[in-house]
Amino acid sequence: MAGKLTLVPTPIGNLDDITLRALKTLAGCDAILCEDTRHSGKLLSHHEVSNKLIPFHQHNEHKVTDSLVGKMEEGQHFALISDAGMPGISDPGYLLLRACIEKNVVVEVLPGPTAVITAIVGSGLPCEKYVYLGFPPQKKGRQTFWKSLHEETRTMVMYESPHRINKALKEASETFGPERHACVARELTKLYETYHRGTLAELVAYGDDKGYKGEIVLLIEGSAAFEKRNKE
Repeated sequence: MAGKLTLVPTPIGNLDDITLRALKTLAGCDAILCEDTRHSGKLLSHHEVSNKLIPFHQHNEHKVTDSLVGKMEEGQHFALISDAGMPGISDPGYLLLRACIEKNVVVEVLPGPTAVITAIVGSGLPCEKYVYLGFPPQKKGRQTFWKSLHEETRTMVMYESPHRINKALKEASETFGPERHACVARELTKLYETYHRGTLAELVAYGDDKGYKGEIVLLIEGSAAFEKRNKE
């Protein structure tokens, strides 16, 4: 019997944001590959799912990928989850996915929670066209990163840490101008979920005054929407 890899999105905050199909997959596979067994254990315990957890994260994925693919070629079915959201989106998973495809192992991707889509819809910024940028470089290449986006017409979506969000907002203001609209979406689906919407100048001022905490998605209006708004 052929093996399989199933990518299973998990809640980005609220533990009840998981599909019945995802729970059925997690309960029925041979083992679950996860970033943090303690973190994922809480989710599985909440939904009364008992299954073997195997650590799979950025520090070991290069070492264990070939072994895992070999086991799937022998017929085993693994589910891959990250700490939150869709595996492979700024999380481990891409390397294993590519290895499975190269070995003709069946890959299945389940739909489910993702902070990118949740944030862009809730931001109030145009969402028919957007570009996801992952995390900005922490140090090297950061200036080049912002400079490359100067003429971007689409809504820009990225993740940023609470320790660097103020810096990112100030860099964005310098790149696009203080009147460009933006949104800081934090702690999505959690108890203290908040959307801070306004101009980059306003968001910088709020950050300097009160600060932003928790898991953060930063969204910035593209030049097309900015120019259209200024003509109206």
